[in-house]
Amino acid sequence: MKFGKPSSKEELDNIDLSLPADHPDTSRNLSKGKQPVKVYIGCAKWGRKEWVGLIYPEGTKERDFLQQYVKNFNSIELNTTFYSIKKENVESWTSQAPDGFKFCPKFSRTISHLKRLNDDSKRFTDYFLEAAYSFGDKLGPSFLQMPNNFMPKYLDRLADYIRDIPEDFPMFLELRHTDWFTDPVVYDETFHLLEENGRGAVITDVAMRRDVLHQRLTNTKAFVRFNGYNFHPTDFTRLDQWVERIKIWIDAGLEELYFYPHQEEDVHVPKTCDYIINKLNQTCGLDIQNTDLKIDMNSL
Repeated sequence: MKFGKPSSKEELDNIDLSLPADHPDTSRNLSKGKQPVKVYIGCAKWGRKEWVGLIYPEGTKERDFLQQYVKNFNSIELNTTFYSIKKENVESWTSQAPDGFKFCPKFSRTISHLKRLNDDSKRFTDYFLEAAYSFGDKLGPSFLQMPNNFMPKYLDRLADYIRDIPEDFPMFLELRHTDWFTDPVVYDETFHLLEENGRGAVITDVAMRRDVLHQRLTNTKAFVRFNGYNFHPTDFTRLDQWVERIKIWIDAGLEELYFYPHQEEDVHVPKTCDYIINKLNQTCGLDIQNTDLKIDMNSL
């Protein structure tokens, strides 16, 4: 993702990229957890030709990419729905995924970026929800990403929109304008809104916007979008810190984790997923579905 991207790799050596401490609400909300944790990790897309020979067998046709993708990962951050979502496509995708797989569709840009949650967005939201419900039990949380210029002056509009979403439709909110995080009154009011309505806030880990790395959970679920920088050494120190933090959260009561790595070049995303999955399986005693890449980290 371009959001929060450094202008050069040299900048990464001069930034504090360590994970901040958790907000006090995180431990309070995690203490409500009763169920064993379920961890979902994957990419943001499946249609990458450069993955043929990496996680897709040689000779795999583009029409078969999803069938191969679901053999490697148990989830996907579905960014394609930001541009278009059709019920017939959802039904086709769902039929190709095994039980237990989760699709996490991104809300349509018509809703978030063009209509900006105004009254006219309702008909587009109804269309999106109808299509997304077609994922059935393979529907993970959808995420509503608001544009950088969506400011706290629209908080009432945001609140009305969130309260209008059916309770049984899982969703997370991703905010980007700095004032949502730097104004303490707005910050608390927004997160209380999410908590009261059973919604979560996406945690975004990017180099140049550490404010969105808020570490504030509003329930027993977490949705993390992690951006690496083509295997810069800090990618792995950051991922290692995430593994340790996730272990703390699991021990505290975390019930669901959705973790989606991004890289500047998509060819590196499966390897990033492989790295954190292996680390989590080893550190937390989990058995998260993974590729068979057998990566030699010394070669990266």
